[in-house]
Amino acid sequence: MSNRSDQKIYKKRKMYYKIVKLFLRLSIGAGFLSAVADRFGMWSAYNSAWGNWDNFLKYTEAINPWIPASLVSAVAAIATAAEIILGICLIIGFKTELTAKLSGILLLLFALAMTTTVGVKKVFDASVFAASAASFALSLLKEKFRELDSLLLKRQKEEI
Repeated sequence: MSNRSDQKIYKKRKMYYKIVKLFLRLSIGAGFLSAVADRFGMWSAYNSAWGNWDNFLKYTEAINPWIPASLVSAVAAIATAAEIILGICLIIGFKTELTAKLSGILLLLFALAMTTTVGVKKVFDASVFAASAASFALSLLKEKFRELDSLLLKRQKEEI
């Protein structure tokens, strides 16, 4: 193979990684925000898992039976805030590596809570382990592509 051919392959592979990274960021981030929209009743009843906050609280309590009832609302609110923050950060590409790792941890905790209460089949059907693994994989893709981090890094270099 010629050096020119190797360079073409390298550039093509580099672009594939960028596209994969963008797809992971957008799909995981949108997944978080879609789940939040569901618990606030923004999806139709046909498309909802919970449909409203009260049903989400009941589900939170069901998959976390070890949490005292007095803390269920706080746990649900913290999880919801985390999903909003992580979802937005992933979509805009802010602190992507850290956000992806935190997303992987949150999804893994959710998957484990579901597994111990409703069973592993529901976890697999909802692709929670896959989403967690995808988040951890995203954290390994270091090159920036269409991310707020790129702009911040560029601005920081210009200031120096």
